[in-house]
Amino acid sequence: MWLRRPAVTVNWRSSRSNTSEAGRPVKPGVRIRQRSAADCDDRLPANLHPVLRRVLLARGIGAPESLDLGLGRMAGPSDLSGIDTAAQLLAAAVREDQRILVVGDFDADGATGTALAVRGLRGFGAGQVDFRVPNRFEFGYGLTPGLVDTLADAPPDLLITVDSGIACLDGVARAGELGIPVIVTDHHLPGEQLPAAAAIVNPNCPGDGFPSKALAGVGVVFYLLGAVRARLRDAGWFGRGRAEPNLANILDLVALGTVADVVPLDHNNRVLVRQGLDRIRAGVATPGLLALLRAGKRDYRHVTASDLGFAVGPRLNAAGRLEDMGVGIRCLLTDDDEEAREIAGELDTLNRQRKAMQDTMQGEAAAQVESLVGELGDELPFSLSLFDERWHQGIVGLVASRIKEATHRPVVAFAPEEAGATMLKGSARSIPGLHIRDVLAHVDATAPGLIRAFGGHAMAAGLSLERERLGRFETLLEASVRRFLDDTPPRPELLTDGELGATELNLDFARTLAELGPWGQRHPEPLFEGAFEVVEQRVVGGAHLKMVLRPLDGSEPIDAIAFGKLPEDLRGERRLRALYRLDVNHYRGESSAQLVIEHLVD
Repeated sequence: MWLRRPAVTVNWRSSRSNTSEAGRPVKPGVRIRQRSAADCDDRLPANLHPVLRRVLLARGIGAPESLDLGLGRMAGPSDLSGIDTAAQLLAAAVREDQRILVVGDFDADGATGTALAVRGLRGFGAGQVDFRVPNRFEFGYGLTPGLVDTLADAPPDLLITVDSGIACLDGVARAGELGIPVIVTDHHLPGEQLPAAAAIVNPNCPGDGFPSKALAGVGVVFYLLGAVRARLRDAGWFGRGRAEPNLANILDLVALGTVADVVPLDHNNRVLVRQGLDRIRAGVATPGLLALLRAGKRDYRHVTASDLGFAVGPRLNAAGRLEDMGVGIRCLLTDDDEEAREIAGELDTLNRQRKAMQDTMQGEAAAQVESLVGELGDELPFSLSLFDERWHQGIVGLVASRIKEATHRPVVAFAPEEAGATMLKGSARSIPGLHIRDVLAHVDATAPGLIRAFGGHAMAAGLSLERERLGRFETLLEASVRRFLDDTPPRPELLTDGELGATELNLDFARTLAELGPWGQRHPEPLFEGAFEVVEQRVVGGAHLKMVLRPLDGSEPIDAIAFGKLPEDLRGERRLRALYRLDVNHYRGESSAQLVIEHLVD
């Protein structure tokens, strides 16, 4: 709901850097229930530990082959529509030394996909490869006619879009007028009309038979590079002093973009992410990625998917949110360790600025919601549309995500395109079970022309809207969300994987659980529940509660940490019930089991 009242500062604790929920008390009305087995046949090994079986079946994994995350288990490229035509065009461009321009998106998926395309093509021997990323404040999203016009004086021979393009009908058409053939690589859902490109590679195009519809933009580029390499190999391009590159060596970028874009980790994406993580842990990653890990105080030898998502991704994204994603792409392209450290430092500084701005905007958004609660009581609308004249368009998506987590409502947060502009840029974040792009499509169909442009995924989308139409949009959004939810109010719930016995609260079992990863969207890390006695407690880092807990059955104590909590949050109680993750803690060369408290349960 659009609230026009001025914001009042409130103290909503901001999220910590590597998880959004850690240490929070469970809000009243939140249902806690144990995950049930998905509808799949159980063909897992008979000797598998019962807890591991429970965890896997709850995530729809019942086949032993689904546990194999080797490169040989990747889905083949043959069913990816448009890939043959695109590979033919690119292979010819490489052999003929054509000028190739890669145009990426300004988020982490676009940045990694752009860097991957440039690195891959240069590795094939392409001598004239460059990249452009549209400045979101100047050109907006994707391949726009304005961006294409900047190429008119020296047009490339071939243009490739990365993580965008499927909705850029006008930009692709303008490129055609200038004689620039365009290959669109994207993973966003297409509209009713496809762009008039020379080739389109997108697993979500109508009729596409590729089995992994969750492939990120960087994943699409990786598959295309594989097809181009095969074409060049068949043409005898490699040899005679030109080595054939091993594309597996740049899977670190695929892992980063896939995790940072929060696409569902289906089996194919888990293969890509696992293989990328393995290479990072072995130290064979791009210098820029390693430098960003160091900036986030993460040890590459023990890197996890969450480290990529919460430490590296935000630092990379900060460039696109506040300035120019070209800085982030240069970080991923350099092979010089010192230059990588310097650029990573710039990105870290930008990320701190982003955090400060986000905290302010988040407080203002929270005040709008609390004001609405004061007016309506406990029952919020089914959806929330938030706007403030002072907000920054590069950060509204983060604000929408945090308010969505706090209210369990789909949220659209708007900011002016620029100070005083009549055009607003909005970012939408949704709740499980509600496809937000489909909701926006329904609004658009109900009132054609109301939304200037929109696009996105099931859980996140972006849109443009005239300021004067915001009230009408608010009304239609609420009606559409109610329609999609069958007029049933969204009810938040926390899903757990049950309790662990005393014999499972140890380092070996924590390592075994970690091996079932990588964890992420649609393949969530196990969350367990249990009651404990507080043996010891102290504050670390000024804001986090470090504890020693003992299960109530009197078994061995175990270390625990609750980020963002202080001793007073325990209210003097010597016992607590918590939802937690069983984690492997690496400290000064030693590894130990540790409980990461995600929620305290009253």
